[in-house]
Amino acid sequence: MFKVIALAVAIAATTSVAGAQGTSKVAKSTVKTGTVAKRHKTVKKEESQAALQKEAKISDETARATALKEVPTGTVKSSELERENGKLIYSIDITVPGKTGIEEVNVNAIDGSVVAREHETPKSEKKEAAAEAKEKKAKK
Repeated sequence: MFKVIALAVAIAATTSVAGAQGTSKVAKSTVKTGTVAKRHKTVKKEESQAALQKEAKISDETARATALKEVPTGTVKSSELERENGKLIYSIDITVPGKTGIEEVNVNAIDGSVVAREHETPKSEKKEAAAEAKEKKAKK
């Protein structure tokens, strides 16, 4: 009998504490529509190029030179400063005579080290461009 009473008191205490904590969270982070509470979507703030440039420790020219050391026979097609997987990088696309596709070299914008190098075929380039366009459209 004592165990049943202790269990009932413990459940009641847990429920009232959880209910009190849940009430404050519901009031701050949900919107009630009818009887169903829905959470707000987290809006990811897009960083401007100016803000990224202020954070970068190396210049675009330095990053291009570093990338061309990786692909000495190539020509820089484009470069972009972006945050990828939490790291600030220059993504540099390099064309190589006699090869299809591009060599993509990622250079760390803080210390100038090469983070990644990858060959992208024309097919994978199109796929990546389509995914970026879709992502950009979804942000609007």
